[in-house]
Amino acid sequence: MGRVYNFSAGPAVLPEEVLRQAAAEMLDYDGTGMSVMEMSHRSKPFAGIIETAEADLRELLQIPENYQVLFLQGGATQQFAAIPMNLMRNKVADYIVSGSWSKKAFKEAKLYGDARCVASSEDENFSYVPDVDAIEFSPDADYVYICQNETIYGTRYPKLPDTGDVPLVTDVSSMFLSEPMDVSKFGIVYGGVQKNIGPAGVTIVIVRDDLVREDVLPFTPSIMRYTTQVKAKSLSNTPPAYGIYVCGLVFKWLKEQGGLTAMKAKNEEKAAILYDYLDQSALFKATARKSDRSIMNVPFVTGSDELDALFVAEAKSHNIESIKGHRSVGGMRASIYNAMPKAGVEALVAYMAEFEKAHA
Repeated sequence: MGRVYNFSAGPAVLPEEVLRQAAAEMLDYDGTGMSVMEMSHRSKPFAGIIETAEADLRELLQIPENYQVLFLQGGATQQFAAIPMNLMRNKVADYIVSGSWSKKAFKEAKLYGDARCVASSEDENFSYVPDVDAIEFSPDADYVYICQNETIYGTRYPKLPDTGDVPLVTDVSSMFLSEPMDVSKFGIVYGGVQKNIGPAGVTIVIVRDDLVREDVLPFTPSIMRYTTQVKAKSLSNTPPAYGIYVCGLVFKWLKEQGGLTAMKAKNEEKAAILYDYLDQSALFKATARKSDRSIMNVPFVTGSDELDALFVAEAKSHNIESIKGHRSVGGMRASIYNAMPKAGVEALVAYMAEFEKAHA
């Protein structure tokens, strides 16, 4: 069979052009006679790969010079611990809990200091983002933490909290490089790449220079200290070399698409096709509050568990894969990342219309 429309939340769809290039270079990367999977991370060819990847990422996001870019392992989940270990000097941090991932990060941070939940949307099953203008932040906080796009619940922050001089830390895993962002508004921007950028196994951390310090919590493992990784240029230990290589190919692909401004326009167009259908449908309903909807992850339900299960089961015959929703929300979820073509969203909406006609 040919390629399916893969709506998985992660690991997720990658650009076909990138997969073809990786396949073509699998046995012989750039005349080296070996695969990137086989080469030393200390070799000149790999130095070229990781340095080019960083340069392209800096160009795409317009990362200021006073920020370090790290390609790490351990997933975004490891950063739930690394962030408080590296930043909690006063042992105080404010967390806005807007979904499963910020809730998990908050729970982890409580192991290392006084992590405070300053706002939560759990009262309505995380179907909205708390009003950031109504939050009083702790003046002694080491940082304020948000998950800017919650993959499971399909919400994103319509505006950022004003944290003054307190560094703002954001997990952008499921919206990474989907639109331009002002990195200078944050102390740390980080995310796993397996949703929107590359294969599972790479975590990108963009950290402001003043937050790369030696005075971390004393029990912080050397490998989880930002100082260690910055000094070694992400090569303190063997990095996820092949994953970094694929991310580098995606960065090139994004530049060829016209950069992040062009990607934002494409992503908003795709999301509008799906949300417009949901908003007029008599059967399907989007679960996230309209003002806080993600353009990357779109959960929706019919209101009937039986119909939801039938929709998911019959989707395969329409070339639609991984459309089942997360158990926390139920129903369906369409993750429409950068590499999801507009045709995929149109195919999904056509199937939804056909299903609604048969079951309304």
